[in-house]
Amino acid sequence: MLNELIAKSLPIVPKPIVRQVSSRYIAGETVPDAVNTVRRLNGLGAVCTVDVLGEFVSSRSQAEQEAQMSSTVLDAINSNQLQSGLSVKLTSLGLDIDDEFCYNNVRSIVAKAQAIKRFVRLDMENSPYTDKTIALYHRLRADGFDNTGVVIQAYMRRSEDDIRALAKAGASVRLCKGIYVESETIAFRGREEVQANYKRLLGLLFDNNMYVGIATHDDVLLDFALEEIAKRGVPRDRYEFQMLLGVREQKRDALIKQGHKTRIYVPFGHDWYGYSVRRLKENPEVAGHIFKAMFTGGR
Repeated sequence: MLNELIAKSLPIVPKPIVRQVSSRYIAGETVPDAVNTVRRLNGLGAVCTVDVLGEFVSSRSQAEQEAQMSSTVLDAINSNQLQSGLSVKLTSLGLDIDDEFCYNNVRSIVAKAQAIKRFVRLDMENSPYTDKTIALYHRLRADGFDNTGVVIQAYMRRSEDDIRALAKAGASVRLCKGIYVESETIAFRGREEVQANYKRLLGLLFDNNMYVGIATHDDVLLDFALEEIAKRGVPRDRYEFQMLLGVREQKRDALIKQGHKTRIYVPFGHDWYGYSVRRLKENPEVAGHIFKAMFTGGR
């Protein structure tokens, strides 16, 4: 209970302390920081996806800077021969500014990634952006880009319909629970009902022979996924497990040892604070370390 209280109080905790405790979840602020982290994870047998932190951009110049940063990351991935793709948030690339402007930014990134044989995942944000994100994905596919995929959030009530529509395009789908606060009218809120929907959606993805990124740290869902993979005889080139940097590292290593492709999302960038607060709220046990740090001078 104390840890949960601390997690809810994070906005008033001094930023230096949040940064210290959350450093395990973030590669750093610079591209070399991300490269070093990906190289280390590759050495452990994991593949990666680099996630440039930032969202809800409101100016064209900033969105263009974000697009340039994604391009720089692709250059670094390629020149360092890293086993990694890229993840992008559409609101960081201008989705709140102008749809066509955003599309052109995303298209330039995906085209560059295609030229160097890399994959770009379109991240899914909160519900006002779901339709636009899926529409932009379909437009990229219509323009000949098959090196991209989407994210489906299991807590959204619409997700089954979205998967059925995406199946027609043979989409690569990252299936996660979802972290944004949404109304109960459009989202499941209880832990068990979210787990139950995740299981239904994972089965639907397997039924449609879609490539699946099984993105979860939940043992209930990990065990279910492993059982379904074994029962269905799902080929290992049709799925991967996905985790966040610094979370469930022993489980990550176990999956790799068992021969399952395992991808780690590696976030980096100057916009680390918002990401850190979300991660720590999801992990109250870790947030408890902040309480200790506040009374030990951050040591």
